[in-house]
Amino acid sequence: MAHGIFGRVLSGAVGVVGLLALPASLSAQTTAQPTFTKDVAPIFQNKCESCHRPDSIAPMSLITFEEARPWARSIRERVASRNMPPWHIDKTVGIQHYKDDRSLSQKEIDTIVAWVAAGSPKGDPKDMPAPVKWADGNGWNYAEQFGGPPDLIIKSPKYTQKAVAMDAWYKPVVETGLTEPRWVRAIEARPGTLKGRKITHHALAFLLQNEKEAQAMLNNADADSGAGLFMEWAVNKRGELMRANTGKLMLPGSKIRWDIHYSAAGEDVTDQVELGIYFYPKGQEPKYRTALALYSGVSGGNRNLDIAPNSINVGQNFHVLRRAGRLENFQPHMHLRGKAMMIEAILPNGQQQVLSYVPNFEFNWMNNYVFDDDYAPLLPKGTILKVTAWHDNTPAKKSNPDPTQWIGWGDRTVDEMAHAWINITYMGDDDFNKEVEARKVKMAATTERQQQ
Repeated sequence: MAHGIFGRVLSGAVGVVGLLALPASLSAQTTAQPTFTKDVAPIFQNKCESCHRPDSIAPMSLITFEEARPWARSIRERVASRNMPPWHIDKTVGIQHYKDDRSLSQKEIDTIVAWVAAGSPKGDPKDMPAPVKWADGNGWNYAEQFGGPPDLIIKSPKYTQKAVAMDAWYKPVVETGLTEPRWVRAIEARPGTLKGRKITHHALAFLLQNEKEAQAMLNNADADSGAGLFMEWAVNKRGELMRANTGKLMLPGSKIRWDIHYSAAGEDVTDQVELGIYFYPKGQEPKYRTALALYSGVSGGNRNLDIAPNSINVGQNFHVLRRAGRLENFQPHMHLRGKAMMIEAILPNGQQQVLSYVPNFEFNWMNNYVFDDDYAPLLPKGTILKVTAWHDNTPAKKSNPDPTQWIGWGDRTVDEMAHAWINITYMGDDDFNKEVEARKVKMAATTERQQQ
């Protein structure tokens, strides 16, 4: 069997173009003095306003010059260090092509730094771009794409977290209400209110249904990846949009088992988590079924996590792909002492390469890095996914509540975790090999266009 596109990446020029894209060299400083209206405002609209606007999650708005100007020096420091926007993928190694990449280009960083250095001038008001029309702060992220709210919204029972209380883990089971099988093309999960975001640490939704019945329905044996963990919400997670011809299958009579972690917010807050589901049109069935997996970065599993006081801890774990498939995303998950996470692929022929590396993990930003369609790794059966996790239990980690404590695995925010959320679309060998060849042809064509 062919080693797949990842194997070709390591052995041919076409593959190098396909999976690994190194950052461009630093751009030259422009000679013209940047202004807010002409140069900076378009950058803020494209990369910052999604959070930095009224009634959103950021502490200040950056829509107007008057709102942004007092923060100029802080903005310069944050963007120059690549701390903001929150996109923590290392740009010197691994795959560099992702959907919804919020990171700034070096040219954009240079522009903002030069603007601040020049005294943060406003510029000509006529140069100001038209304002962006943002959806309601608690609107559905995919509503515009699909022409309205989700087809099905499932809500957890309401829960009240007291102003001063221990963390709570709420695990109710609710009916989906489905009366016929449906294929899912997009999922969102979110606290029901903006205040609910203050108390909701995370929310998991498990799909409970008869998997033997599901297998009997599937015409394609390649789609037998199962249900189980269906969706997760964490700070900054937008949702999950299935790639073309892939989806998740829900059966009539299915249920959702919630696993919601609530924390105190200094005031009584009552909220419920909402699960918004967009279906494929009836009669339109994707070929492949996608499954969400949790791959631990600790030898023997998360419960073996053992971090000494005032130390840097490194853990590793290995996970074998028993079937060929495509990795759709990479989302590291750790807590307050989480430092870094890397995922690597070890192919059956022994070749090894970094797929994604987050060197500066931040608990407040649970980024889900979704690979671009032409760069999502195609990995053959027998590939080993190597997950490495670093924890920093020293005073150097600013979010560390107490570096003198010995830390282990646990659900509390002050405990630790170390796993990667990865959606995998499994394929049979024939389909996998066809996908590899199609990718090879497409990348060769791209290379030819670039050389013309």
